[in-house]
Amino acid sequence: MIELGNYNTLEIVRDTSVGLFLSSDTGAEILLPNKYVPKTYEIGNSLNVFCYLDHEERPVATTLIPFVKRNTFGFLKVVEVNKIGAFLDWGLEKHLFVPFREQRDKMKEGQWYVIYCYMDEQSFRLVGSNKIDRFLSNENLTVKPREEVDLMVTRLTDLGWEVIINDKHRGLVYSNEIFKRIAVGNKLKGYIKTIRPDNKIDISLEPIGQKILEPAAEKIYHTLKHHGGFLPLHDKSDPKEITKQLEMSKKTFKKGCGTLYKARKIDIKEDGIYLISDQ
Repeated sequence: MIELGNYNTLEIVRDTSVGLFLSSDTGAEILLPNKYVPKTYEIGNSLNVFCYLDHEERPVATTLIPFVKRNTFGFLKVVEVNKIGAFLDWGLEKHLFVPFREQRDKMKEGQWYVIYCYMDEQSFRLVGSNKIDRFLSNENLTVKPREEVDLMVTRLTDLGWEVIINDKHRGLVYSNEIFKRIAVGNKLKGYIKTIRPDNKIDISLEPIGQKILEPAAEKIYHTLKHHGGFLPLHDKSDPKEITKQLEMSKKTFKKGCGTLYKARKIDIKEDGIYLISDQ
C-alpha cells in the first residue's frame, strides 16, 4: 500500500524513459519522475519518497520535502486565490488546495495561515483546512504533566498564546510566562505544566521543576562568555531587563546564577555577575 500525503519507503522495480517505477510491499506502483531520480541507483534499492497527486491527479513520488504532510498542521503562504478556493505553497510543484468551505475567513494572496492537511473522503484529494479547531480534541489526552511536547503557535488571546500540542490537542501559554518573542506559526518545544479538570492544558516554554536549572545556568554561562565575562544583572535588576537579555524570568535567572555560583563559575557583585576564569 502507498499512502498519499506521507513518506513511503519503496523498492525500485524498473527504469523507464519517464523515470523510475517504485513498488510497495503489496505490489502497488508509483512513478518517480526523472527530475527526482538520484544520480546513482540500482534496481532493488529502496527509496524514501513523498507521494501525492500531480497536476493531472495521478499518484506521483518526489524527493522534495513538503512543509506539511497528511494529518499534520503547517504554516503556509497563499500563492493564489481564484473562484474555487485558495492555493498554498507547501514546498511541492502542485500547490495545496484549500476550498472556501475550509477557510475560517476568506484567505488572501500573500498571507500566511495555520492549516491542517488531510485526505478529502469525497474527492480522495489532499486538501488543507484553516478551520483547525475541528481537528483538535482534548477529550482523550495522550500527554501527561511535565512531558516535553511539540508545539505550534496558532493565535494570541487575552490570556496568552494558544498552541497545538503534538498535532492533537489544544493548549495555552500564559502571556506573563513568556520570556521571548513568539508569533503565529512558530514551532517550539514546550512542557505540560497543568492539566485541568476540564482537560484544558497549560503549557510552559521552560522545563518544569529542577530541570530548569541546568539549561538556565548554561545559557547564562554562555551569554557571559559572549559578553566578555560580565552582565550588569543582579537580584535588584528589573525583570524586563533580564527577559530582554536572557529570555528568561527573574526567578529562573536567580536559580541559574545560584547553580553557577555553587559550581564556582561566577562571582556575584553589586553591579552584576562576573565569569570566573576556568582554572
